[in-house]
Amino acid sequence: MQDEQMVKDIMEGFKEDIKKAETFLKNEYSIIRAGRANPHILDKVMVDYYGVMTPLIQMANINIPEARMLTISLWDLNAMGAVRKAIQNADLGLTPSDDGRVIRLVFPVLTEERRKEIVKQVKKLCEDAKISVRNARRDCLEMYKQMKKDNEISEDELKTLETQVQKILDGANANLEEICSNKEKEVMEI
Repeated sequence: MQDEQMVKDIMEGFKEDIKKAETFLKNEYSIIRAGRANPHILDKVMVDYYGVMTPLIQMANINIPEARMLTISLWDLNAMGAVRKAIQNADLGLTPSDDGRVIRLVFPVLTEERRKEIVKQVKKLCEDAKISVRNARRDCLEMYKQMKKDNEISEDELKTLETQVQKILDGANANLEEICSNKEKEVMEI
């Protein structure tokens, strides 16, 4: 009975690791620029706000007035210079401009060459996620093999569990490939 619960817990841990890898991939993809304004590109921008590193998204309203432009309306206009500097230091490939009240970020049209570079980045992130999932599979199988070694499960149960784990891994890889493929299409779209 205790062994069955342990088997389930290991499997749930494996599935949780897969979900984490998918979530991480989606979050990373949301930051990648695809020629259209995307407020998530600013998610990791940190501003030195009165000596405290503060996420930009906690300091302003971010809007998309046009397909290729973001506007940032700060709640404290005294932080305008610090925000401009933080955006430039974040190396987003965007140059902020402001009128003293609102910061504008205009997304340039991506060249074919730049799109191909971004696709390479997209594929690398997908491969990293797959590696993470494979590592989770390895860890899961090692725990099951240890249980077999300790005579907590039989050889047949081990084979069944290995098959289940592989089936889950195949589904996860297919899902990651689909996420990757969708992002590639979005990037290559003109």
